[in-house]
Amino acid sequence: MNTENSIDKKVIDEIKATLLAQKKQIMTDLSDVSHKDAHEADSRSAQFPEYGDKPDENAQEISDFSTTVMAQKVLEKSLEDIDKALNRIEKGTYGICKYCHKPINAKRLQARPTAGACITCKTELQENE
Repeated sequence: MNTENSIDKKVIDEIKATLLAQKKQIMTDLSDVSHKDAHEADSRSAQFPEYGDKPDENAQEISDFSTTVMAQKVLEKSLEDIDKALNRIEKGTYGICKYCHKPINAKRLQARPTAGACITCKTELQENE
């Protein structure tokens, strides 16, 4: 029986497929803006552009590199959130709020598949920041 606050296996399977597709796209996007680097804590390093040696080219390189680093961080955070959601699906804890341990509304999970908190707890956390 599917109530407003529970989510059935078919919907979870659809969400899992969506998460896996998003993960694949993020991995592709990450490879476009960074490369493997064993010397970095997260094993990735943003690619530094090389436009030339003139001051305006150097300034553009720094600007573009800064943008690339921020994009890399956003992609890595998204990837981490997806991996956590996939892990919760595998453990059978997906759809349960990590704070109050009550079911997360199915509509919230469909809108934000990586959600680990119910609306009530998330709102409360944001108000306390």
